[in-house]
Amino acid sequence: MVSQNRSDVALLYRRAGFGLRSDELDRLSTGSYEAAVDGLIAGLGGAADPGSANIPEPTLTLPARPKKGDLAALKAFNKAITADTQSLQAWWMNKMITTSTPLRERLTLFWHGHFATAVSKVRYPKLMYLQNQLFRTAGSGSFETLMQAVAKDGAMMIWLDTITDKKAHPNENFGREMMELFTLGLGNYTQDDVVAAAEGFTGWTYNTTADRYVFQRAQHDYATKTYLGQTGDWNGNDIVSIALAHPASPRFVLSKLWSHFAYPVSPAEQVVTDLLDAYGTGMSVSAALKAIFLHPDFRSDTTRTGLVKQPVEYLAGAARTLGLDSTLQPLSSSGTTQGTAGAGTAGGKTKVKPVALSALATTLGQTLFDPPNVGGWGQNTYWLDTVTALRRFEIALILAERGDISPVSSVPSAERLDAAANFLGVDGWGLTTRSALAQVADRPSELVALALSSPEYVIA
Repeated sequence: MVSQNRSDVALLYRRAGFGLRSDELDRLSTGSYEAAVDGLIAGLGGAADPGSANIPEPTLTLPARPKKGDLAALKAFNKAITADTQSLQAWWMNKMITTSTPLRERLTLFWHGHFATAVSKVRYPKLMYLQNQLFRTAGSGSFETLMQAVAKDGAMMIWLDTITDKKAHPNENFGREMMELFTLGLGNYTQDDVVAAAEGFTGWTYNTTADRYVFQRAQHDYATKTYLGQTGDWNGNDIVSIALAHPASPRFVLSKLWSHFAYPVSPAEQVVTDLLDAYGTGMSVSAALKAIFLHPDFRSDTTRTGLVKQPVEYLAGAARTLGLDSTLQPLSSSGTTQGTAGAGTAGGKTKVKPVALSALATTLGQTLFDPPNVGGWGQNTYWLDTVTALRRFEIALILAERGDISPVSSVPSAERLDAAANFLGVDGWGLTTRSALAQVADRPSELVALALSSPEYVIA
């Protein structure tokens, strides 16, 4: 029977990272749950990440934008965007798989959904990379510092049209979405506030050649504005600060964090109130995360069954457990690709064709760097339907056939169900799942694939 501490640590790393290999879980379970939380928090900010140190930076070779009417140049440009985006996706998937600071990568993934920005409109993969690095380096500090930086981020400025926000024609997109999706939530602002916010951001633009924010004084509206009940000659920085000082903002941000790491809640719920002191006037994301993980409700049954894994976290976690990289090739202990893999083993001699893990995530409905809209991806039932369930099993079978499943295949058939649970960090199997797994106990790859597709693994 799995000890309570082992179960709790496994839950923590599923939610605050991408799961643990069984040997890692064994090691961390010898210490306290609180020590495991401290270890994750210590990995935030500027801490070194030796796990992904050998992952090369993405190759970004995007040429200059083509002149209007130059079809050949446009074709080359679009091809380069696709190649650069695929390079970005592979790089980030490999970081998620190999990282030794998993909470930092998981938090980066959270911010990518919270500040959803799509390369399909931005058209500059390098800007998507810079935004991703911003989330990674600033995502655990002050939320105000992060929000101010996001407001000046090139990808965001193109995505929500801040670069077109001129004095004569204020663009309302960023001001509206900043309040609705990033800082306050619906019902806490008016259309007049949207207009005032747009006026505050007039004159903001971005130099894509120098990769920096630019303020054009001649395009800024210096008139007095009333925004969220405060009147003054507000600029964009003021607009962000006033929004974050609104009493609805801490509850909104904290509800988003709890909903991603534990289970969905509204800003009004008690558990959000419990986190307010930790978040504080400094709007500390890392302190809020620690409070979330140490809250009694985080280890409750509601949390354990409260979220369906997003495709990216599902695939990154499975690849990590099976010793595969972002192209389903075996990883060495240093986090680099060893070479080709044979079916059912990470060290076989049979050559297999690389398969992009990010493309498999797209098959399941989640394309990194290209969320469906400004609201990002949904939760739970958003990922559940009969089509994706079948695809998930087909993908799980590919993973199991290419990865190292020796902890399951090397034991007698009668022991494989428990071995699979231990291997995947699952507490145990329900009666229905156990019955299904028993039918394929003599076929290890199918057993692992079915286990990877089970409610006990997918709902975690």
